[in-house]
Amino acid sequence: MVVPDALKSYEIPHPVEVAELPEEELRWCSVTLNEVLEHNSRLEASVFDIEGKHAREVLKQCKWNILHITGEDGLATSFYPTRFKRILVNNSEYPLILPSQIQEINPTPKGYLSSLCNTDFGLLKVKKGQILLTRSGTIGNCSLVGETLHGKTLSDDIIRITCKNEEDAGYVYAFLRTKIGKALVRTNEYGAVVSHIEPEHLDSVPIPDPPLVLKKRIHDLVIRSYALRDESNALLDKAERLLYDALNLPLLANLRPRYFNKATDLRNYEVKLSGLSWRFDASYHVPIINSIMRRLKQAPAEIATIGDNRISNRVILPGRFARIYVQEGQGVPFFGGKQLFELDPSNIKYLSLVHHRERIKEQLTLEENMVMITCSGTIGKVVLVPKHWEGWTANQHIIRVEPANTDIAGYLYVFLASDYGRELITRFTYGSVVDEINDSHVSQIPVPLLNDTVVQAKINRLALEANAKRTEAYHLEQKAVQITNDAVITS
Repeated sequence: MVVPDALKSYEIPHPVEVAELPEEELRWCSVTLNEVLEHNSRLEASVFDIEGKHAREVLKQCKWNILHITGEDGLATSFYPTRFKRILVNNSEYPLILPSQIQEINPTPKGYLSSLCNTDFGLLKVKKGQILLTRSGTIGNCSLVGETLHGKTLSDDIIRITCKNEEDAGYVYAFLRTKIGKALVRTNEYGAVVSHIEPEHLDSVPIPDPPLVLKKRIHDLVIRSYALRDESNALLDKAERLLYDALNLPLLANLRPRYFNKATDLRNYEVKLSGLSWRFDASYHVPIINSIMRRLKQAPAEIATIGDNRISNRVILPGRFARIYVQEGQGVPFFGGKQLFELDPSNIKYLSLVHHRERIKEQLTLEENMVMITCSGTIGKVVLVPKHWEGWTANQHIIRVEPANTDIAGYLYVFLASDYGRELITRFTYGSVVDEINDSHVSQIPVPLLNDTVVQAKINRLALEANAKRTEAYHLEQKAVQITNDAVITS
């Protein structure tokens, strides 16, 4: 196997492993009575967390004036819609985006709210330029509203931050993405079981006020980063439309499966013995699959499978293993399927090279234009590996498909990420408690190769171009965060 250059560059210092504090040792600090009073007499240890205290000490050394994110001297205002009882329906004009999705590049609705919900839908809809901040459960994940999210209905568990000066939005966002910003937000959380923060807590979060020219530079980088994400989403939408047109496919929702007996309300169907394929679980034989295959066979295309050497070189399912983590900079970036749709995966850990070097080389390392498919738990999330993930690693709950070449990689991704592709992936699901699929199943997934090679090449090119824009967007955001760190916070 050829080892990516990104992996070759890792140096192994000695000693390599950095363990967490032993269980018998406690993280502690002393707190003055004045500090307790300054924090509204709150006595939770998290309010005086060591990281938070360190962050405030760092900002005291900053050469710029210190304001607050919100409040009288704040750069912004914030709110979240009042809580309400959700009534979910199959379809409506109010698709719901959840807090866990706000860092995804192109989130899809997790349900639809009924117009009967007792809430102000105008407040639920977000506007371009707003900053979104999760306020419950996982605290402090943030995103900026671009064209992709503009006008979408988002959960009331998300704080909306609106800057008083529109050109401060990118700067405030970049600050909240820094380690200092994250630590300051987390020190305001409360709750014994589920953590929360409230908009008024942002009144006490300090933020430096550098010159306008510096803030504008950071803002422009962030805005351009989000514009590139929107452009990449538009390219992929165009690629999918071309695919559907080339295959003469209707929207999946309009494809009506044929059931055996419509005289009863119970959905039922018969399967011939020759079609069982030694699978006796009903989900494998759902009629929608037969409907999909009939349409694909009628299309101007040859039906191949992922295991065909024209489509893939190999399909990799990493083995299960006990993970050993190290600190940042001492191992390989490692993330899971939950972060698969994020540009910059959150909660990245670092996998020990000393203990996992061979497994990393043979099974875990990501290469540009690999197709990743989640195969455990939530089945069928599909991503095309961008350039900036090359040399990183992902867990064993994600199958890697190594495309035969770059001429098929983007096209394969577009088909598998479509509604049709997702049905063909998830039909192989098995497991009584945790859903699973394996590499053998993925190798059997049918893929239509278009007779019109020009259109197939165009679909492929659009997908690769979209992926390149996402990598550029990542680097622009990283640059904005780095400037915020180096030129603002620690200047």
